[in-house]
Amino acid sequence: MAVKEFKLPDPGEGLTEAEIVTWNVKVGDTVKVNDIIVEIETAKSLVELPVPFAGTVTALHVSEGDTVEVGTPIISVDTAGGAAPVADAPAAGAVEPGMEGSPAPKMAAAAAAAEAGDDDEQIEEGKIGGTTSTGRTAVLVGYGVKQTEAKRRPRKGGLPPKMDGPDLKADGTDIAVESVELGDEGLQTAAVAPAVQAKTSPADQPVGSISRGGGARALAKPPVRKYAKDLGVDLARVAGSGEGGIISRADVDAHAAAAASPTDEGSNAAIGIAPVRPTTPGERETRIPIKGVRKMTAQAMVGSAFTAPHVTEWVTIDATATMELVERLKKDREFKDVKVTPLLVLAKAMAVAIRRHPEINATWDEAAQEIVVKHYVNLGIAAATPRGLIVPNIKDADQMSMRQLAEAIGALTATARDGRTQPAEMSGGTITITNVGVFGVDTGTPIINPGEAAILAFGAIRRQPWVVTAADGTETIEPRWVTQLALSFDHRLVDGELGSKFIADVGAILADPARGLVWG
Repeated sequence: MAVKEFKLPDPGEGLTEAEIVTWNVKVGDTVKVNDIIVEIETAKSLVELPVPFAGTVTALHVSEGDTVEVGTPIISVDTAGGAAPVADAPAAGAVEPGMEGSPAPKMAAAAAAAEAGDDDEQIEEGKIGGTTSTGRTAVLVGYGVKQTEAKRRPRKGGLPPKMDGPDLKADGTDIAVESVELGDEGLQTAAVAPAVQAKTSPADQPVGSISRGGGARALAKPPVRKYAKDLGVDLARVAGSGEGGIISRADVDAHAAAAASPTDEGSNAAIGIAPVRPTTPGERETRIPIKGVRKMTAQAMVGSAFTAPHVTEWVTIDATATMELVERLKKDREFKDVKVTPLLVLAKAMAVAIRRHPEINATWDEAAQEIVVKHYVNLGIAAATPRGLIVPNIKDADQMSMRQLAEAIGALTATARDGRTQPAEMSGGTITITNVGVFGVDTGTPIINPGEAAILAFGAIRRQPWVVTAADGTETIEPRWVTQLALSFDHRLVDGELGSKFIADVGAILADPARGLVWG
């Protein structure tokens, strides 16, 4: 017997711990190189971990829901007769040219190494992959799990063996994050966080639920498992509507709604709000562990609020011209395959305004006692998910056309929905938009994302009476599309004049998008 321990690898981005979300194996199972054995949640993303060697699982050292530090043994595998570890794997999220996300080349390399008699000491224990040019050990986090190509081992108990592939693509309901759009008031790449609910006891099992016996495991994608866990729903009692009994987010919502009130099932699901179930009789409070994304967000926001002196300014604008532009772009053949919303116009307006006022796109270097002005714009878009607030950003947004921005926002939204936003996509931001208008909120005083100088809140766009001045100077009151913008900025870097000019320019472009063409 040659038992090897697989230690929690370093996910990068300075993260030191992760929560075990779902084990895909149990003691006695046989695993192959690159089999996905566990889903973990770091403070920034939900990722799947492949095993770097083959053999038989002898022990699971941590349970689902446990938070463990990097380097902690999480599983033991008897590798007697198994394949050698994978060598020279790419870093997290990286794909080598020509590989297209498939682990096959690495598996072949591992097999060749085994035949040549290479030993297991090529890779440091607890790490996956070889050493990069920077000297840091490459980590195989999220590598080799492309859903159209990766294969999992057959499941026991007669369950369908295929868990990945085109037939399991999310259909808009099987997602981790709901996107809510209120008429023409804009797109928010966010969701209403679900209410915390108590678990359903067997006696309270709702109509349409099932009970899986014989140790059979419910079939669901990792984001759906996480969503069900947040709601306190036992997936073993949920009937899956997907092919082969796969459980979707909608199935979880329906199960929870049926448990709460069978006559009101689905009343909230249509607008993306998780149904609220009554608490256990006599229960007066619910305690929610602070960990993962929520823990990091809380620490970052407290640090920002008490480090950077915040100043917030507001402006109310007539956005009728922006709404008319959005409607025209929706009918334009150039934009037929992308989603066009007022958020797209705002993103472009901010890129133009930053070009006119580059000092707003800066950071405060405390150690060097310098203000660092960035000559690139990594535009962050705040997204509220059941796991907490995340702020993925669009790299070099200032270099993109409207069409490219629309594609980038669409990709950012889709990734957030699937719960697959990676740490690299949330680092390096220079300025942020938070679209609170989708929730019907007029505006707010947002807290600056750490390391940035400003954040802009985009309020709801509503039909309101507005004084319109004609060319001859006459004034009339007309119903117009009106919105509010709120800019919070770090007063160490941005003074009142700079902040006022920036938000005024953004508002001017929304009021008259043609200005963006002139200024851009």
